[in-house]
Amino acid sequence: MSLAVASPVRIGRLSIGALGILALALGTLQSVVEPALPQLQRELGVSPSEGALIGNTLLITGAVITPVAGKLGDRYGGKRVLVWLMAVVSAGGLLASVAPDLPVLLLGQILQGVMVGALPLSFILVRKNLPARESQVAIGVVMALFTGGGMVGTLIAGPLSEELSWHWMFALPTIVIIATTLVLMRLMPHDPPVASDDRIDWPGVTLLSGALLAFMIGLVRVTGDGLPPLAVVALILLVAALATAWVVVERRAASPMVDLRMLAKPAMWHSCVLTLVVTTSFGMVAFLLPQLFAISADGYGFGLSTTDIGLFLLPGAIAGAVSDSVGGVVARRLGLRAVLVGGAVVTAATTVTLASLHTAAWQLVLAKALTAIAAGVAGTALLTRAAAAVDTGDTGIATSLLVVTRVIGVALGSQVGGAILDSGADAKTGLPTESAFVTGFVTAGLVAALSLLIVRITKIRSTKIRSTQNGVQA
Repeated sequence: MSLAVASPVRIGRLSIGALGILALALGTLQSVVEPALPQLQRELGVSPSEGALIGNTLLITGAVITPVAGKLGDRYGGKRVLVWLMAVVSAGGLLASVAPDLPVLLLGQILQGVMVGALPLSFILVRKNLPARESQVAIGVVMALFTGGGMVGTLIAGPLSEELSWHWMFALPTIVIIATTLVLMRLMPHDPPVASDDRIDWPGVTLLSGALLAFMIGLVRVTGDGLPPLAVVALILLVAALATAWVVVERRAASPMVDLRMLAKPAMWHSCVLTLVVTTSFGMVAFLLPQLFAISADGYGFGLSTTDIGLFLLPGAIAGAVSDSVGGVVARRLGLRAVLVGGAVVTAATTVTLASLHTAAWQLVLAKALTAIAAGVAGTALLTRAAAAVDTGDTGIATSLLVVTRVIGVALGSQVGGAILDSGADAKTGLPTESAFVTGFVTAGLVAALSLLIVRITKIRSTKIRSTQNGVQA
């Protein structure tokens, strides 16, 4: 009891430093896969669509754990749940660091995905252990370090995987996570649990995870070796059954992981649909570019190493981080409609141009930066609009729904990109043909252009987002 009420500044500042290092290590662990994905595919002997699963399994776990992480922290105490989650992440990182094949690596990625729940728990602990003004600064520092960790992971994946082995790009951040968690266990005061009648929606978590995994694994099998028609039908029915069961559970649950009743608000379902489309298009681009960088320079690719791929992806990572932070400001000044239309036009024009111009590395670097900016600004603007469309007390639920949609969109886009490369692979070499990349870029452009149609149909207003007594309104 005394720990919980002791001087929060004296205890909190040391704890916040440890939380910041933990966020840096988590961001690093989350991002090492993207530049190293072509190398992982080669060394594991898997196809592009199978390789896409490596990153997507982590995203799926993160999507389903995010809405319940805060509830777990309130019920059992933020420090205790954070330590639990870090134990799971550490187990996943260590498993990935010794994985001999794809199934074991995927299991490691699934376990690592719970790292996403560490951010809301960190924010809870910051607010409990620092005064209000200092807690705002500390939350910004933790979030910035997590973002910075993503850039660190992009840079160190190559040197670690090439000089040592790809196992080390999972092992090193995991070692830091374990060490930092032990420090936090000593420094961070225990926060008392908060009594609540809300139940954790474990059935919803399980069904959504199952539906997403079944869909993505099914997509891999259908576009890879192929499946008999009856097996394809069975997969479709399985995904449909899991998705339907999830909707039924969420509508009946007293405390659902995703409150589907909020989708009755036009602003909410408009935002969700547009977020899904925007992030799907970006997910395709984010997957296709490293693959094209890695293709042998003897043909139409660049034959780059993992280190070089990481360096070329870094400007896009920086652009995405900056655009995420300014999306709300841009929407307030220009208006949501202008932001969405502008983002769709930029993405569509960039990807269609890539279909014919992809012979120089700077073209791909510029394309990644432009699409990251467009997706970041649009995604944050839609998140802001969703928060403004509900009562203040429902802001967390609304934003969680948009975050889940955003993660699913990125995962869906990368999986579709992998499926396109698989279906267009050369029969002799097994490598994607240039026409497969062209098809992928054009498809990404068409998906981005679809948001223009959705904006028109849903009649997104051109008025700027303005302040009201309830917050920010579109």
